[in-house]
Amino acid sequence: MLTRQPGLPKRLAQVAAFALERPDEMALGTVAELAVAAGVQPSALIRFAQTLGYSGFSELQQVLRDRLRERWPDYQERLVKLQDETGPGFDSAPMLGKLVETSIHSLNRLAGSVAPGSFDKAVEGLAQARMIYLLAQRRTFPVAAYLSYMLGNLGVAHMLLDNVGGMVDVQAASAGAEDVMLAISFTPYAPATVQIAAQAAGRGVPIVAITDSAFSPIAALAQSWLEVAEADLGAFRTLSATMALSMALALATAERKRG
Repeated sequence: MLTRQPGLPKRLAQVAAFALERPDEMALGTVAELAVAAGVQPSALIRFAQTLGYSGFSELQQVLRDRLRERWPDYQERLVKLQDETGPGFDSAPMLGKLVETSIHSLNRLAGSVAPGSFDKAVEGLAQARMIYLLAQRRTFPVAAYLSYMLGNLGVAHMLLDNVGGMVDVQAASAGAEDVMLAISFTPYAPATVQIAAQAAGRGVPIVAITDSAFSPIAALAQSWLEVAEADLGAFRTLSATMALSMALALATAERKRG
């Protein structure tokens, strides 16, 4: 949204500024209330949502409401929620089937959420970098670890910011303007990822982000970002789409550098 804001018509840019400054109100208010608060006509909100690729304002607002779930339930609560969704008892075979269905849903979403132009821009940034710094913490760390495995075998210079000894800030400090930082984070956004990405961006390090919304704090820092909205089963989110996207990035980057 930040990258598109300067090119928007005046009223739509006004809505974009309001949404970025007051996302909670944007998620919860009525069209009439938000139009008054943003100083625009209600139709501008609808056109704004459609400009971002949504069918209407209600679809955009649902995405924003999902982002308000900053606190995901703990794992014991998730097990209870999972049982509510799948029925009593935990039979291993149906559980596997449901997780496969959830993963397929994530992959189908991915096919529609990543525009070819956005993917190409991310690949170009990664391919031109002297060094790719891989930044991901908590549940997204396995994605960064797999990317490190892929890039290493493909001969692409990179550094995995693994935070061994709590030294992630020191590990990231050597990144400069000739490098790129690939940051990966989803709601509720790992604080260390946001902090390190912000520090790197402040030093002029280009950021490529994989995240779940234009309202993500790392999307706001990025020169290019790719959207992944993983489906969940009982609040347990898969990483299927994120892994597929990461593998595609690694292969495309290696091919671009080879070419």
